[in-house]
Amino acid sequence: MKIGGLQKLTLLDYPGRTACTLFLSGCDFRCPFCHNSGLLDGTDTPEAMSEDELFVFLEKRKNMLDGICVSGGEPLMDPDIEDLLTKIKTIGYDIKIDTNGSYPDRLKDIVKNGLTDSVAMDIKNSKEKYSLTAGAGPEIVSRIDESVEFLMSGAVDFEFRTTVVKEFHDSSDFEEIGKWIRGPERYYIQTFRNSDAVMSAGLHPPDREDLANYLNTVRQYVPAAELRGD
Repeated sequence: MKIGGLQKLTLLDYPGRTACTLFLSGCDFRCPFCHNSGLLDGTDTPEAMSEDELFVFLEKRKNMLDGICVSGGEPLMDPDIEDLLTKIKTIGYDIKIDTNGSYPDRLKDIVKNGLTDSVAMDIKNSKEKYSLTAGAGPEIVSRIDESVEFLMSGAVDFEFRTTVVKEFHDSSDFEEIGKWIRGPERYYIQTFRNSDAVMSAGLHPPDREDLANYLNTVRQYVPAAELRGD
């Protein structure tokens, strides 16, 4: 377990909670548009704090904070994630997990054991373009699909979200995404934001007209879809 960072206060990462955000290092994806590229390889950056230091902070703030967002990197990549979440739950925090969905078995275990109260899962692209967009092998799609089906079963509060990059997405992708995840209560389309931390240079956000078109396309299948952060 390597802690890559801690945002001590957020009102955005865990909607409805006054929370902090914990970033765990390491990820199995290599999305070219990733803005947390410094966390992808757990050996690249020094640990931001020890686990003991984290729990000292959480104990001190438990009367000020009521939630924690556990993000990354890919937090479910770590085999010790259940132990960490159990300790956090013992203090009394609500937990939200941010995941790319590539560890469906671990996701199921965490939910079934009551170790998360909410899940936010990225839908990187249509199935056909998934491996290209995620920087992972084509075999990843079946694992993503398993996580989608599990969340859609209603086992836990969840949202899906897609970060739109001009070079990777078009209207046909959102047609396919809509058919794939048809009907969830929360699906957010959010625009790519460029920065020095992005993994690959030369990428661009979508045009506003394209973004509106993607939203209208996906709403045929996901009526509650919304733009976030536009």
